[in-house]
Amino acid sequence: MAGQHHDRMVCVGQIATAHGVRGLVKLRSFTADPAAIASYGPLSDQSGQRRFNLRVVGEAKDQLIAAVEGIEDRDAAAALRGLRLYVPRERLPEPEDEEEYYLVDLIGLAVETVDGSPFGRVVAIEDYGAGDVVEIALAGKAGTVAAPFTRACFPVVDIAGGRLVIDPPPGLLDRPEPAPAGRRRHG
Repeated sequence: MAGQHHDRMVCVGQIATAHGVRGLVKLRSFTADPAAIASYGPLSDQSGQRRFNLRVVGEAKDQLIAAVEGIEDRDAAAALRGLRLYVPRERLPEPEDEEEYYLVDLIGLAVETVDGSPFGRVVAIEDYGAGDVVEIALAGKAGTVAAPFTRACFPVVDIAGGRLVIDPPPGLLDRPEPAPAGRRRHG
């Protein structure tokens, strides 16, 4: 799937809560220009099954207030709480300079160490709330590792060259040794 450009979805916002009684919602926009979220055409849920047409009608603190087509009352709006909104990658504008990129563009890139040795391939980018995490399928080994997507850990992001350079933090590749057969630790 990573190789199929048209299948790549980018999260551009998230519905926070209902606003008022007429079906409006408060949402957080993750786009450079927050109000542009409504200009990318219909948005969808992560599966792409449900579509949402938005119209931004105002702002409140760091959130937008939007009308969602087909959502007419507070209960329907409240049912959307927490919903992440996605758009196909190809609908987004290309970054204007080579230092900018979409995280989804990292999926499928080769990962190598600072000395040029193959390390693996990016299989996912996750955000568990403390910052982005890069999941890497290891080269020549079973399994994956997750590394924080920071400049210290990934000093080189070379989209044009199809690679990331990793300077793995201490312990990233350390795996706990299994307990000898027949012995278990109780903690």
